[in-house]
Amino acid sequence: MDAVRTKLSEIESQYEEINKKLLDDEVLKDPKLLTRLSKEQARLRQPVDAYLKLKELDDRISQAEEMLRDNDEEMKEMAKAELEECEPERESLLEHIQHLLIPRDPDDDHDVIMEIRGGAGGDEGNIFAGDLFRMYSKYAETKGWKIQVMEASPSEAGGFSQIIYSVKGEDVYKELKYESGVHRVQRVPKTEAQGRIHTSTATVLCQPEAEDSDIEIDPKDLTIETHRASGAGGQHINKTDSAVRIVHVPTGITVNCQEGRSQIENRETAMRLIRARVYEEYKRRKEEEEGKIRRAKIGTGDRSEKIRTYNYPQNRVTDHRIGLTITQLDRIMEGRLEGVIEGLLAEEEKRKLAEADV
Repeated sequence: MDAVRTKLSEIESQYEEINKKLLDDEVLKDPKLLTRLSKEQARLRQPVDAYLKLKELDDRISQAEEMLRDNDEEMKEMAKAELEECEPERESLLEHIQHLLIPRDPDDDHDVIMEIRGGAGGDEGNIFAGDLFRMYSKYAETKGWKIQVMEASPSEAGGFSQIIYSVKGEDVYKELKYESGVHRVQRVPKTEAQGRIHTSTATVLCQPEAEDSDIEIDPKDLTIETHRASGAGGQHINKTDSAVRIVHVPTGITVNCQEGRSQIENRETAMRLIRARVYEEYKRRKEEEEGKIRRAKIGTGDRSEKIRTYNYPQNRVTDHRIGLTITQLDRIMEGRLEGVIEGLLAEEEKRKLAEADV
C-alpha cells in the first residue's frame, strides 16, 4: 500500500497548492479560473480528508505497537485493545481510498445536452421517443435537475421525431452518459388492431455541455447563416429569417435551430449545441491520437449501438451491455431509473478498479 500513500501525498500537495491559488487576487479576478480551481478543490477534498484519517490511524497503530514492547502487562493490554480497534478501521479505510483513487471522468460533473430521435417503426418509434423523454424528465425531477427544451419536432401521432434538451444539476453527465445508443421497445402499438407485438426503436445521444474553460472556438471557424423556419410552429414561422444554421468548418459539424421565438434565441441554442459537439469530437480525436483504449467504458456510446430493450408484455427492461434485467418496466418508465443507472455505475467502477494501479 506504499503506492497508495505516495499517491495520497501527491494529492495533498495539489490540494494545498490549489488552496493557496484560491487566495490569490489575480485568481479571484478571473471567474473561469476561479470556477475551475474551486471544482478541482472540491474533487480533491474527499481523498485528502481520507489521507488525514489514514495518517492518524497509522500513528495510533505505531504507538500501540511500541507499547506492546513494554514490560508492563497493563500497557500491553491497552495496546492490544487499541490495535483491535484501529487495524480493521485502517483496512476498511484503505479499501474506501482505493475507490476514491479510481480515475474520474473529468466530464462527470458537467451538465448535458440530450437528443432523442424516433427510429425504426415510424409513428411508434416517435411515440417511444416521447416516452423516453418523459422517463428522463421524471428522473430529473427526482434528482432536482432542471430541464430546458432547446429544439423539438413533435410527431402528429404523438411523441417526437426529434427533441433536444439540456439537463442541469449535480453530476448529471456521470449518471446519464451511458444512455447514448439505440433503445428498443417491444409492445402492441395503439394502432395495431390484431394485438400483435411490434418492435420499434428510438436513439438517444447524451453529450456533456462544454463549459467556457473546456474549449475555445475561434469565431473565424464558424459559418453562421439565417433562414426562414419551416414546418409547424408559431406565427413567426416562414415570416422572418429566425432560423439559424451554424457550421464548424474544421470538423464539418452542423446544427440548425428554428424552434426559438427569435433569431437571437436560436443563435444562442445553436452555439450551445456546436460547443458540445465540437468538444466531444476533439475529445474523441485526442483519445485516438493517444492510442487510448477505453476498456473501462461500458459500450461505445455510439448512437448506433443497441443498448437496452423495453419489453411491455413482460414488464421487463434489459440492459444488454451489462446483462442487467429488471422486471419493473412500469416503474422505470415513471422515471425510477435508479436500479439501471446504479448497475451501470457499479460495473464502471468494477472495471476501473481492475485496471487501477493503486
